[in-house]
Amino acid sequence: MDRRSFLGAASTAATLPFLFSAVGAGAEAVAPKPLFANNPRLTPFRGFAGQDVACDNVAVEGKIPAALRGVFYRNGPGLFERGGQRYQHWFDGDGLLNAWRFTDKGVSHQAKFIRTEKFVAESEAGEFLMPSFGTAIKAKRPVKNSDSANTANTNVVRLGDRLLAMWEGGSAYDLDPQTLATRGVVTWKPELKAMPFSAHPKVEADGTLWNFGSAGFGKIVLYHLSAAGEMLRYHLLDSPPSAMVHDFAVSQKHIIFLLAPVTMDRDALKAGGSFGESLRWNGKESVKVLVVEKADFTKQVVMEMPAFMVFHFGNAWEINNMIRVDFVKSDSLDIMREYMPRLMRGESVAAAASNACFMKIDLSRRQCSMETRSESVEFPRIDPRFVAQRNRMVFYPSYVGHDPSSRFNSVLRVDTETGKTDRYTFGDDVQLEEHIVVPKPDSLKEGVGWLIGVGFDQARQQTFTTVFDALNLSAGPVAIARLPYWMPLCFHGNFYAA
Repeated sequence: MDRRSFLGAASTAATLPFLFSAVGAGAEAVAPKPLFANNPRLTPFRGFAGQDVACDNVAVEGKIPAALRGVFYRNGPGLFERGGQRYQHWFDGDGLLNAWRFTDKGVSHQAKFIRTEKFVAESEAGEFLMPSFGTAIKAKRPVKNSDSANTANTNVVRLGDRLLAMWEGGSAYDLDPQTLATRGVVTWKPELKAMPFSAHPKVEADGTLWNFGSAGFGKIVLYHLSAAGEMLRYHLLDSPPSAMVHDFAVSQKHIIFLLAPVTMDRDALKAGGSFGESLRWNGKESVKVLVVEKADFTKQVVMEMPAFMVFHFGNAWEINNMIRVDFVKSDSLDIMREYMPRLMRGESVAAAASNACFMKIDLSRRQCSMETRSESVEFPRIDPRFVAQRNRMVFYPSYVGHDPSSRFNSVLRVDTETGKTDRYTFGDDVQLEEHIVVPKPDSLKEGVGWLIGVGFDQARQQTFTTVFDALNLSAGPVAIARLPYWMPLCFHGNFYAA
């Protein structure tokens, strides 16, 4: 596609979804006051009032390994209420960036709200001014493009000298890695201004970054960047339509999408419904398996499978024209459409099942098959040195117990070759976020290192971070660093060695 055609298509894709919400009826939605006082498990969903926090000396139980030195960045929605209004969906909150620093002096913690255009304007006004993903709010200031409503609340990645906070609907935000101060929106090229840059980029061992942006109406933007942050290639891809494309995978030679049968009810949008409220699940339709060549973005293969939903991938690798992909599978959009809004109202509610799934894509025969495991999991992660390469281990937060309203209280490692597992369970008083693998600096063997992550202790009303031996989870954490306060839950993050 030439530059002029790209610009025309891109300008529409970067603005249209939010414009529908902005010009509709725009209900001034005020959710019922949540009863968080009666549900201490859901304290993190109260959110903060916009304040930044820090703790220079976090209390440590056990011993932080001497070789574990660096910064563990986490990102997630942190503010849910302004001026008597409360967001009705977890995805809507403004981005609150966390930095856990592991140094010779101990562990420190810092959290700072990302000063997006939206956050600054609404802080000054004392009320919500912009449309959001899951709450119907009429725009009270001009919607110039997707970045007018950008919350930068989903993930954080280091790329060159930039710390990028990302939200899938618009641009990445550039932050100072040391102070967490917001530097501003990243525009890779003039023609890419405000184009969606997903919160799930894939970074290979050499630093090469691949990403996409779901531009709507059967359009996906593909990005290929160098380790230094230089835009090498981009392409506006024609694809089977899906209104909810959250993540993707890359193998040695290919880019893989699993496009779920989700459509957009445009009449609901025009009537004032939010983007999230207007999504529709079509379970009788198929998932489109889209495989694109990394070397030539114009070459693609499309296959079909019975309907399922996927939010997060672990990894993909290939051998002899067979691609292996792992991800987490659920049956529909219920976790987003039903579970998350009820959490935001302070309700205890059982989450729909989500399970580890392993797919084989036979490019020669153009056939797909998959195996689904029984464990309740989400947020799969692998040893980062094996992205787009053959890996054996996948790590997840998981749930073990009998309380259907509890979510993740254990960490799990699955050996994809033998099927064997390794697990540690905290109990129902603990709620865990995504956990990530940090390799030991003196080893090249997969999984040799630590599994670190963040959790919330309901009994103590405190947030903590844990350090496990990644190859011996059942032994329990070698260290736990506990904050003297609680934090809103985060979605995703990464560790960067000192």
